[in-house]
Amino acid sequence: MLKGLTPPSDPNLLVGIETADDAAVYKLSSDMAMINTVDFIPPPVDDPYWFGQIAAANSISDIYSMGGKPLTALNLVMFPSKSLDMGILHDILRGGHDKVFEAGACLVGGHTIDDEEPKYGLCVNGIVDPKRVITNAGSKPGDALVLTKPIGSGVLFNAVRSGKLPFKDLEKDILPVLASLNDIAIATALKFDLNACTDVTGFGILGHLLEISLGCGARVVVDFNAIPIYPYAREMYNKGETTGSNKGNRQMVNSENFDIQTSLSKPEEELLFDPQTSGGLLLSVPDSQCTDFILALETAGVAVAKKIGYVVAESVGITIV
Repeated sequence: MLKGLTPPSDPNLLVGIETADDAAVYKLSSDMAMINTVDFIPPPVDDPYWFGQIAAANSISDIYSMGGKPLTALNLVMFPSKSLDMGILHDILRGGHDKVFEAGACLVGGHTIDDEEPKYGLCVNGIVDPKRVITNAGSKPGDALVLTKPIGSGVLFNAVRSGKLPFKDLEKDILPVLASLNDIAIATALKFDLNACTDVTGFGILGHLLEISLGCGARVVVDFNAIPIYPYAREMYNKGETTGSNKGNRQMVNSENFDIQTSLSKPEEELLFDPQTSGGLLLSVPDSQCTDFILALETAGVAVAKKIGYVVAESVGITIV
């Protein structure tokens, strides 16, 4: 999209667009850098309060994935005010407000336009020590890769819309995880030798693993059976449900050196390309620290903490075993 445009050359820009990272980082002083990110989404569910919470957690997560602390947030709102009750918008904003407050940040305004479909998200600003910025490009051969939330949310959202899955099942088992912040996970990870981090969102687990592989110039090996999967997600793919992003995510990963060395069913393959909303952190730490790291995550209250793969000194790409 930005091809042909002159990239910035400011020496204080520590993280720009070069590695498709989660946020930009700009150095303000020797001990402080500013993190900037923006994200907004259409409603993954019809409940406006859940929508607001999930969209806000999704936006704030980019600050955490850079190793930072969120400070301020601005609402981004697109809403059909002529066709939907404004009480719906109030509940969306209430959900976002509550999640920003939970993150310890300040919601300081925003911008609203009329649109045919509701969309909501945040522009979030945070800070980080410029000497401790975490990117998606720092993994090293010998690192273990740890995931902190299950995958499969994309197909579950569509299954509720199509009537294959009751909303009550989604609300009971999945929405609280999706709306949860990644703050505890990153705070725990920063106590270890964290080499890289990204949050798993629209490109699916393999798309974000590919970014890690491209960023470090090494290969990622993934154990499919170790990947945590949301309840009902495999069942929904078995029933023929899918998402509009799976095909594009598959094409992106297939364009690189992608290899499946184990027997997977078609639904299992599709889960690897399932787009996530407010996904977990994908964290790269030395394998020698992995057992202690996972124990620390679990002790801190992170519900899911699984080693799903490792980095090897081979050509860029992904191998599924």
